[in-house]
Amino acid sequence: MAIHRQLKNRVHAGKLLALALAPYACRPDALVLALPRGGVPVGFVIARSVGLALDVLLVRKLGLPGYEEFAMGAIASGGVRVLNMEAIREHRIGREQIDDACAREAREIVRRERQYRGGRAEPELAGRSAILVDDGLATGSTMCAAVRAARERGAARIVVAVPVGAPDSCAALAPQVDELVCLSQPANFGAVGRWYREFEQTGDEEVQDLLAIAWRDQARAYHSSTNASERRQS
Repeated sequence: MAIHRQLKNRVHAGKLLALALAPYACRPDALVLALPRGGVPVGFVIARSVGLALDVLLVRKLGLPGYEEFAMGAIASGGVRVLNMEAIREHRIGREQIDDACAREAREIVRRERQYRGGRAEPELAGRSAILVDDGLATGSTMCAAVRAARERGAARIVVAVPVGAPDSCAALAPQVDELVCLSQPANFGAVGRWYREFEQTGDEEVQDLLAIAWRDQARAYHSSTNASERRQS
């Protein structure tokens, strides 16, 4: 399935990706891990459409000093660090600048973990299929960090699902994962937002609201299944 026009919004992107991810529907070993913030609305729609649990994997881009929109790398929860050494050498970024950026973004990851999760534990990934979702793939740095974090937490299979991505970034990422689902890889990529008609920034409150709904529904489904099993056994 390829996108030949702009996506309407992140909900539209999630619906299209859900169709492509139908083989994973209702599999007990699979879960959707969305990358906040923009990946959460996409992941929410996917998880609800294919009957999978939703959670988040926290990652942060390391902005190049003076050009913060350009990634010189990324970090993920658990201490994972991915660096773009070509960009670092080209712009003569020193170790102290890298360490400062990592420390700053690590604090933001801690803040978001606390705000989004409260006291909720991270999901168990050992032996499971993790579907990593974002609203697009530009440089690929944050997704690379997410992939490495999921591997280190024991995921047996890693699927990256994005609606649109830069061709070179997709080519670099594909060998690192078990499956890459990208609906469109336009040669004139530019930026992720270019491929959406509506691309407003996703806020913390929206992320919290969507996670709260997903986790509430997952708890209800679990209790319903448990009660049904107990009735059959009685």
